[in-house]
Amino acid sequence: MLATYLIGLREGLEATLVVSILIAFLVKSERKDKLKLVWIGVGAAVAVSVLFGWLLNYTETTLLQDFKQQEMFEAITSIAAVCFVTWMIFWMRRAARGIAGELRNKLQDALAVGSLAVGFMAFLAVVREGLETSLIFYAAVRGANLDGGPLVALLGGVATSIAIGYLMYATAVRINLTVFFKWTGVLLILVAAGIFKYGVHSLQEATVLPGGNDIAYHAASWLDPSTWYATLLAGMFNITPEPTVLEVVAWFAYVIPVLVLFLWPVRKPAPATTPA
Repeated sequence: MLATYLIGLREGLEATLVVSILIAFLVKSERKDKLKLVWIGVGAAVAVSVLFGWLLNYTETTLLQDFKQQEMFEAITSIAAVCFVTWMIFWMRRAARGIAGELRNKLQDALAVGSLAVGFMAFLAVVREGLETSLIFYAAVRGANLDGGPLVALLGGVATSIAIGYLMYATAVRINLTVFFKWTGVLLILVAAGIFKYGVHSLQEATVLPGGNDIAYHAASWLDPSTWYATLLAGMFNITPEPTVLEVVAWFAYVIPVLVLFLWPVRKPAPATTPA
């Protein structure tokens, strides 16, 4: 559940920041009459995201009856979720400092075009985060005990992000977003590695990849699945007592290069020099 809480917190905070920037710009520009269009766009984005999540679940449980087809669908959605997570954390690392100015410029252009453009911009800004959240959440809870806990944790993360965004907007509380996105990015890389490992497992179950019976290690003696810490490791990072060799290789093959690239210092552009 901690993994889904983190997903809700991270994605929710990105969406909340976008919406708060749009609202602040409209208020300061004395265009409060356009606020309802922002909320209409946000509501439509949330509806589309929920529909997308339902469609993913409906496809697997109802449309796909064959076991191998279901495993292939899980593998494809898992790998797609890993791609989205990886792109998201690197994009946010680059854009965190300049996102406010970029959004203000786009909103100014939207205001010049017309009212519908404002609502559509808010919709696009939020729906991307919503669709990512639905896909990543779906992939993260595959194989978990779906007792409602993961969904509650996801909603809890979103609620926390909304509270943080409101405090930042209403009380001018400043949070070092660069540090926040850096360390949540590290945790999400580990979560994504677990999703990728599960995707490889599904490909082995579908007999697309070999080695389904080649167990890398047996850790049930110290990683009892019934214990709280084993549940936490499995739910957060998909660390299981008896993974296959290919699953372990996939986990490390993703984690090592992505972590190194993510933590590598970003070079600041050199200041422009004026000719003498």
